[in-house]
Formats: sequence, structure tokens, C-alpha cells
Amino acid sequence: QVQLVESGGGLVQAGDSLTLSCAASGRTLSRYVMGWFRQAPGKEREFVAAISWSGDTTYDADSVKGRFTISKDYAKNTLYLQMNSLKAEDSAVYYCAATRVLTGWPTNYDYWGQGTQVTVSS
Repeated sequence: QVQLVESGGGLVQAGDSLTLSCAASGRTLSRYVMGWFRQAPGKEREFVAAISWSGDTTYDADSVKGRFTISKDYAKNTLYLQMNSLKAEDSAVYYCAATRVLTGWPTNYDYWGQGTQVTVSS
């Protein structure tokens, strides 16, 4: 199995950029489809972006399309989420997760990190 640890969250202003990292251990990221999800207080966990095991296919939620970019660094065994033009509604706890199938459904993901808080002030 794979262990996931997110980092990079923080407090930023609207319009700023932030990069989240998800360090994997136990297994190489090339074996998994990786995804980012987020959950705001009182809301369900929401799909943000996913990347295929080979890294050649990505899938973004409409709410972040054109602003967020998901990527993998196989040498560092790390997943990233580059977030630009942040908005107050992007505030949430962000989670990385791993699965075998390219999907946006959180119930299909087998492994999860502990989450990192992103707060965007308007």
C-alpha cells in the first residue's frame, strides 16, 4: 500500500498562488491514479483534479479548470497541485488520494492523506 502526506497549505489572499505537495511512500506513484479533493466546513468532499498513472492524462473539475494544475514528479515520488488565481471559495482542507482507476468519485479512492488547510481571504 501507499502512504500519503500533504503539505503546502496556508493562508493567502484572493488572486494569490499556492502549490500543494503530496509525498508518497511505500509504493511508486507510477502504479496509481492520483487525485486531489477538498472539503469545506459543512460540505461534502469535492473532486478537484486527477492524473493518470502514466501522467499523460489529467482531469479537472469545472470549478478549477484553467486555474489549477495537477502534476507528478516520479523522481521525488510526489504529487503536486499548482493553484493560481485563488478565490475565497477555494478555501478548504485539501486531500490527496490514490486509486487504480481514473475517476472523480472519492469512494473509488483507496488511500488518503491527512489533509492540508488552504484559506483564501477576500
